[in-house]
Amino acid sequence: MRKPLLLALLLLLVALFFFFDIGDWFTLEALKQQQAHIATLRAESFWLMAGGFFVLYVVMAALSLPGAAIMTLAAGAFFGVWQGLLLVSFASSIGATLAFLVSRFLLRDQVQLRFGDRLKAIDKGISRDGAFYLFTLRLVPVFPFFIINLLMGLTALPARTFYWVSQLGMLPGTLVYVNAGTQLAAINSLSGILSPALLASFALLGLFPLLTRAVLRLVQRQKVYRGFNKPRHFDRNLIVIGAGAAGLVSAYIAAAVKAKVTLIEADKMGGDCLNTGCVPSKALIRSAKLAHQMRHAEQYGLTRTQPEFSFKQVMQRVQAVIHKVEPHDSVERYTGLGVEVLQGYAKLVDPWTVEVTLADGNIRRLTARSIIIAAGASAAVPSISGLDEVSYLTSDTLWDAMAKRDTPPKRLLIMGGGPIGCELAQTFSRLGSEVTLLQRNPRLMPKEDREVSGWVNNALSNDGVRVLTEHSPLRVEQNGAGIRVIATHQDQEMVLECDDLLLALGRKARLQGYGLEALGIPTERTVTTNEYLETLFPNIYAAGDVAGPYQFTHTAAHMAWYASVNALFGQFKRFKVDYSVVPWCTFVDPEVARVGLSEQEATEQDIAYEVTRFELDELDRAITDGSDQGFIKVLTVPGNDKILGVTIVGEHAGDLLAEYVLAMKHKLGLNKILGTIHVYPTLAEANKYVAGEWKRAHAPTRTLAWLSRYHRRRRG
Repeated sequence: MRKPLLLALLLLLVALFFFFDIGDWFTLEALKQQQAHIATLRAESFWLMAGGFFVLYVVMAALSLPGAAIMTLAAGAFFGVWQGLLLVSFASSIGATLAFLVSRFLLRDQVQLRFGDRLKAIDKGISRDGAFYLFTLRLVPVFPFFIINLLMGLTALPARTFYWVSQLGMLPGTLVYVNAGTQLAAINSLSGILSPALLASFALLGLFPLLTRAVLRLVQRQKVYRGFNKPRHFDRNLIVIGAGAAGLVSAYIAAAVKAKVTLIEADKMGGDCLNTGCVPSKALIRSAKLAHQMRHAEQYGLTRTQPEFSFKQVMQRVQAVIHKVEPHDSVERYTGLGVEVLQGYAKLVDPWTVEVTLADGNIRRLTARSIIIAAGASAAVPSISGLDEVSYLTSDTLWDAMAKRDTPPKRLLIMGGGPIGCELAQTFSRLGSEVTLLQRNPRLMPKEDREVSGWVNNALSNDGVRVLTEHSPLRVEQNGAGIRVIATHQDQEMVLECDDLLLALGRKARLQGYGLEALGIPTERTVTTNEYLETLFPNIYAAGDVAGPYQFTHTAAHMAWYASVNALFGQFKRFKVDYSVVPWCTFVDPEVARVGLSEQEATEQDIAYEVTRFELDELDRAITDGSDQGFIKVLTVPGNDKILGVTIVGEHAGDLLAEYVLAMKHKLGLNKILGTIHVYPTLAEANKYVAGEWKRAHAPTRTLAWLSRYHRRRRG
């Protein structure tokens, strides 16, 4: 009951102020009329007068009542410049802090509930630069101080910081008014106090912290570059190291805006995605899915058949798919776009110079005003006893090894139950391999909700994969032509035999060999960057898997836009990389796609949410296609159609997710999706039906009851 009581008290005090026309006492005319009388009171009892004035000022500032300017003039008129400045400075700061605290107590929880995600970004900025921006606002009296008090109360700015910054920031403006009050008889209006010239002076004063910050940033840059000789002229506007997704997009953007750009790649153009990742794996998944459908043709009214195929031909198709996509990422294409492409190893010599060891052994040195590191990532290899003594495979080496085989692995053991491990386990099992999937975690794909993990586990098990969760590899041994893996489960050792061992334990950023250590550029699991993707040196950027935090082809391309635009035009405008809406998909069957929060994450982060579900076995197109397994789950703000996150399990989940990605990016709620026409019969209709489920759950029952009565009366 404290909030309603406090609100009622505040409203009562404000109402009394206006009901009794107390505001009439705080006008310039009233102050002049009472000047002599108040001066007499001050002479008779200075401390009582000063104390009463102080308390009254605090109350008016705390209640955000009009009259602060008149009170400040009165301080100068009755107490002189320095005594008046002392009184008003502390009274105004205390009153402002009380208003700040009242706003936080009464309003912040409601604002947090309704605009929590937006306020989180603001709070992050306030925690970093809140004092700086508050000080800037306080220096410029053009901004109403009471609005600043109330709005700052909605942020996470500490009350102590708010107080001392307000105390300092309001001091110049307070001094102007108090000094003007000493000449009260000569003042005819408040507008005369703040002349255009004085307002311009205050504006310049408000810009001073911004200018100071810019100077400090310049000094910090000079400090970072100390000891290096910056070239007077540059060979290039931009050098990009790495021709994967991030590097290709960076070079493309630079060439599109007519910058001179060099792209350096040590291995194959297209990076991991084209050569060892997305493209070959999805090609193999498609072949395996067709084999699976042939075995289960009776589900479509056909005769089931055991597929006969040459594994070599399957792998040749995978390579054919890579070769068909290759021209999009080729040297010829990028050269045609205006990009200089060099095949070789790049190493940073100084913040502007890159040394390139070319494929023919020659060495070139190039300078550029800006550099983007887009070196990508490689398969993570754990430290397991005996692993180095066996011929294991990774997602990087798998494809060349399989291309030489006439048959798929007979017994394949995969370590890792994340997206890569699950996709390849199901795929090779469908192609005839005896697959065992070893996972340390209690469940597969632990970043997803528990029920999603269950769906994936069942899908893999139904396809013949032996799933072993909570099994930790202890050591690896060569066993003749095969491999023996000793694992522990519930403190018991067990032996697993296989012909091929595939490590699918994630990927680690490529950080070695690029000169990062010599230049002192910080690295942990990735290259350390700020929100503009700048490294320690503001002209050196990092994008894609080498910088994280997401290791997807689409996020690498997304980061590349920010890195290249900041690198080329950062002197005019810099852009903070936006990770607010990041989708991803795991291409098991059925697919698992997600954007935004899962239930698991929302619970861990203590974010309130509602869940709306639609089961795909109720969708006409899914039923006709025999793909009616799965669901769509949407998390929304309680009582609101704003989307917090979406999880889809089902056929073409990655494609269905796109509508929600668009909606979240552009702040569209479920009502907008419900009001959009979707083609019948398509899988995309499921998105509309989810919105319909949400609408039914939030139907206005009272309004519907009145409508029922209305229609009943219309029937007579």
